[in-house]
Amino acid sequence: MSEFDYQDREQSEPSGTTFDFRGYLFKVLNLWKFVLVCIGVALIIAYLINVRKPNVYKLSSLISVESEQNPFFTANTSISFNWGGVSGKTGKVMTTVKTRTHNELVVDSLQYYMNYLKEGKYRLEDIYKNAPFVVSLDQTKGQLLGQPIGIRFLGENQFEVFMEFESEGIQLQSYGSKEKMSGKVALGPFSKRFSFGETINLPFFNATIKAREGSSVAKGEVYYVNFLNYDSVVNKYQNDVAIAASAGNASAVLVLSLAGSNKAKIVDYLNATSAILSRTELERKNLYATNTIKFIDSSLNAVNDNLKDVTTEMNQFRTENKLFDITAEMGMISDKLRAFDLSKEAEKAKLSYLNSLENYLRTKTDYTKIAAPSSVGIEETNILSSVMKITALSIERQSKEYTVQEGNLIFKDIDRQIDAEKNVLLETISTTQQTIGINLNTINNNIARLESELGEMPEDQQQFLKIQRKMDISQEAYNIYLTKRGEAAIVKAANVSDISTIDEAKDIGGGRIGPNHSLNYMMALMLGFFSPMFLIFVVFLLDNTIHGSDEIQRLSNIPILGLIGKYNYKNNLVVFEKPKSAVAESFRSIRSSLQFLYKKQGKEGVGKTLMVTSSVSGEGKTFTSINIATVYALSGKKTILLGLDLRKPKIFGDFGMTNDRGMVNYLIGESTFEEIRSDSQIANLDVIPSGPVPPNPSELLMSDQLKHLIAELRQQYDMIILDTPPMGLVTDALELTQYADATIFMVRLDYTKKGMLSLINAKYRIGEVKNISFVLNFYKHKTNHNYGYGYGYGYGYGYGYGVYGNAYHESNRKKSLWGKFRKFINQTGG
Repeated sequence: MSEFDYQDREQSEPSGTTFDFRGYLFKVLNLWKFVLVCIGVALIIAYLINVRKPNVYKLSSLISVESEQNPFFTANTSISFNWGGVSGKTGKVMTTVKTRTHNELVVDSLQYYMNYLKEGKYRLEDIYKNAPFVVSLDQTKGQLLGQPIGIRFLGENQFEVFMEFESEGIQLQSYGSKEKMSGKVALGPFSKRFSFGETINLPFFNATIKAREGSSVAKGEVYYVNFLNYDSVVNKYQNDVAIAASAGNASAVLVLSLAGSNKAKIVDYLNATSAILSRTELERKNLYATNTIKFIDSSLNAVNDNLKDVTTEMNQFRTENKLFDITAEMGMISDKLRAFDLSKEAEKAKLSYLNSLENYLRTKTDYTKIAAPSSVGIEETNILSSVMKITALSIERQSKEYTVQEGNLIFKDIDRQIDAEKNVLLETISTTQQTIGINLNTINNNIARLESELGEMPEDQQQFLKIQRKMDISQEAYNIYLTKRGEAAIVKAANVSDISTIDEAKDIGGGRIGPNHSLNYMMALMLGFFSPMFLIFVVFLLDNTIHGSDEIQRLSNIPILGLIGKYNYKNNLVVFEKPKSAVAESFRSIRSSLQFLYKKQGKEGVGKTLMVTSSVSGEGKTFTSINIATVYALSGKKTILLGLDLRKPKIFGDFGMTNDRGMVNYLIGESTFEEIRSDSQIANLDVIPSGPVPPNPSELLMSDQLKHLIAELRQQYDMIILDTPPMGLVTDALELTQYADATIFMVRLDYTKKGMLSLINAKYRIGEVKNISFVLNFYKHKTNHNYGYGYGYGYGYGYGYGVYGNAYHESNRKKSLWGKFRKFINQTGG
């Protein structure tokens, strides 16, 4: 046995806060089954998630954003509609894709607020176009939100609409106006038969159902139609659809992508997005041309009406005057007048346009409806350039109103550019108006001169010439406007969108991005492993109970004297009644260690005292006192056991004694020593019980009576065992340390708190208690805590099996039925 150094009190006290990683590791190893179960449960959950969660796919398409030139726009084209360029257009397209307005157009075109569903293995699955029927909604009436409407086919042409209503109130939405409304239905089940093509008018469903072309319907098949909140659907796609510049390509090439559980729906949404983007961009590009055509049409209608009136006037004049031609001289003058009249009308048209344009610029704020100046023959470069710039900026501002909040600095910058360009244009208009005025004065002077020459002609010919001039002017204007309208229509028709699809979305297999089965299993493995590890760590960290000898070594410098295993028995006389048990052997080992200690002290010729105490009640103090006294008595030592726990007497019951008289009676002078001493059934062992519980136990233990008694007992007995109160609860035990040659401090594993050792450590450090040792009760040889402890007490405590075999120790474990059967077979076979 190792030699204990009881005087080494100057050593630093071991820290109680250092984390015992080795103890934690062995705790985990001891609970390996729990860790394994957690990992198994986590993997099962991951498997259920993998098989139940629908697959998620991601598909994409490529679009390009380029400035497509009109093939009919040349230098000879009298009307220009091409404005702007690709500057900033890519950013506009990327922003437009994420706008609510754009996604509303796509959702409306595809009717993604309505789902076709069929019962699957784990859930209702979206079958989209695989449904054998098509639902045509009445957009003016409400449809039931959030609850699948069942459709059961009864034959080739008949079906049944069924529902189960749990409340009277329902919520409806009209997908025409997008208005939400409330409705009422009857509680309970509902069903009604319809035929294909028949109008369905129900409080919760208004539509017509037709068979899908190329599909067949089996009798008894059940499908569902589910209507979703329109705003929620739009918001979902607005957030889910992604657009970015294609890697490794010019910024004009963009990638559209979308993830979802139904690949066919993803394909349709991406392709519809591209188509609507292209169509919308073309409409914006043609806006300038459309406004110009509208302007020419209005002018053309006015000229046409005027031409009709003049033609009627000419026909009437000819009928009344029988005049169908003029003289050659008058014809020459008429040709000159016609030329000046056409020039005058052209200048007047320009002036009228400029006046209208000036008024429009000064009174309007929406400049997207300006007609092309070239539609009336204005070729002034500054005017053409300014009008196109203002129109382009206005359309840009209008497009940003869907994506940028009002008041943003972007709008202020665009408005500043428009105002600057408008001021330049107004100045140019003013200058051009003056120039046209001068031209008109010159033309009017020439016309007046020629008209004076006609004054000498006959009256009827002059009248005929006037009507002819008006008709020629109207006809020429009509021809000009008709020509310009034709040019405008050709240019508009030839316009192409700046947005084109390079590679449209298509389901070619694959594309699955989730769930990631491998990642789920890996996450489950990690979660299943680290969760119990963390739980064990928290429990281990918060556990303040002593579980093994290694913890005592770490928390205290006080040596361990011995180990006592757990032994289930009817009383505390285990050593006496079960002398071959492992527990009995452990007490003999403690006796041997104490003999070494007493020998080292050098006190010969007098009885030795041994005090047994603990931190709190229930740690085996009385059990140890009785059995250590028994092993000394059985070895031939004359031994006496004193019950000095005056507050909670115990030792009398195991010996079949009463507690009517005892130490209390002696200490108060009521009884003599012989009157309180009792012989036990164990040879050489006398017992003095505590006696009645006194009101002042501490004072009694401090009396001289006890001092004299201990001195007398040292002369009469070889061993004096003092069963004392718990040192951690009362001070009685401290008063008794003066009589103790050796002190045993009981530590019950899995019961005694670590903090209790601080008290005894402090008293040991200052010398208030001496020659003290720990005895570990309820010891079990477990790998999770009692690793590497080298005292040699490997007896397999608790059941009597150990390294010495069954021949040396009695077994307290009952044989199982299988064990008895095996024993019977062995005996009969032997």
